[in-house]
Amino acid sequence: MNILYISISGNTRNFVRNLQNYAQQQHDQDNQQPLIQLKEISDATPEAVETETYFAFVPTYLEGGNGTDNGTQEIMTDALREYLEVGTNAQYCLGVIGSGNKNFNNQYCLTAKQYAAEFNVPFLADYELRGTNQDVQRIYEVLKQNNH
Repeated sequence: MNILYISISGNTRNFVRNLQNYAQQQHDQDNQQPLIQLKEISDATPEAVETETYFAFVPTYLEGGNGTDNGTQEIMTDALREYLEVGTNAQYCLGVIGSGNKNFNNQYCLTAKQYAAEFNVPFLADYELRGTNQDVQRIYEVLKQNNH
């Protein structure tokens, strides 16, 4: 199971590493459980063509506003969007998982929802900030169900 992600503040990186560790624990208990491979995307990531399916994890960083009338412009996560736009990369995306801060109401996970709409893939799940252990377990189950 492959995950492409971008992490600005470290929250997404922390979450996907916890997810990877949880998957490893599940695999160790039952060899039928999938392992997770992580690939962090940043402005320094060289352009490449993906050849295997993956899930995209994206935090929400938007310019001000309320997420409805204004404040819907994505900032800081463009490197992941541009990576997905390379060649056929978007065709291998099985879905998007978003994170954000629920205090921002309509802006919560808006970037991930925009990615899902733009790349015509499902918005599969969300978690707040660094997530909890329950979020890790819940999202791992979502990934397993959608890993096809």
